[in-house]
Amino acid sequence: MKSSQDFIVEGLEQPIEVIYRDEDLVAVFKPAGLMVHRGANTLEDEPVLLQALRDQLGQFLYPIHRLDRPTAGLILMATNSQVASRLGEQFMAHRVIKHYQALVRGYMPSELRVDRPLLHPKYFEERESGLHEGQEAVTHFRCLKQFEVPWPASGFETSRFALLEIRPETGRWHQIRRHLNYIGHPIIGDHRHGDHRWNQMFYERTGIYRMMLTAMRLDFRHPITQEPISLLVGRGEAFDNAIEILQGTQQPQ
Repeated sequence: MKSSQDFIVEGLEQPIEVIYRDEDLVAVFKPAGLMVHRGANTLEDEPVLLQALRDQLGQFLYPIHRLDRPTAGLILMATNSQVASRLGEQFMAHRVIKHYQALVRGYMPSELRVDRPLLHPKYFEERESGLHEGQEAVTHFRCLKQFEVPWPASGFETSRFALLEIRPETGRWHQIRRHLNYIGHPIIGDHRHGDHRWNQMFYERTGIYRMMLTAMRLDFRHPITQEPISLLVGRGEAFDNAIEILQGTQQPQ
């Protein structure tokens, strides 16, 4: 199977797609596999979104929020520290509404709310002691479409998938991925919190490796003008290809 490094190379073959830009803000589509900025887990020669975008636009930018390395989708950046601070306050106060789409294992209810506290990884070693309780984490799920295809898996003759729209109320570490794994519907292509057998089967059937999770929409107030802004992007080529394959392969209803 591919490594995450393959995503980085593929993601930088083309310039980063700019979705919105004014004198205060820049919004872009982050490819799957690309880190937002350099950190402890970043390879020495690994490109990162922030630096690539600064080089592409010739402008210093301030990151405001992050997406996991394997997650694709909308990222907002500010052109100065004042705007970054004001937008950061909106994120902290949960006034920025975020919508994702994900492809998961199995059929899902039409709507589901998961309210399950999550512990930050820096406290994992101490969780048995009870010294640290999980942080509040709430995620809303809505099923958009279900698929059943003739791919044997887990002892069954067919495999079932669901395409979800997701709105997290909070922004905890890997929140969407952990909540979906907790309820038994892991994201396809999630190699940390997902089901390895299903990920392998999906890759062999489709040739698609990336995690099927995209941050598709952000609704917020412009930090300077206070005008409402709604930004929307597509799922990404690989994600769209996965849905097309499932639609073309699914069992007659």
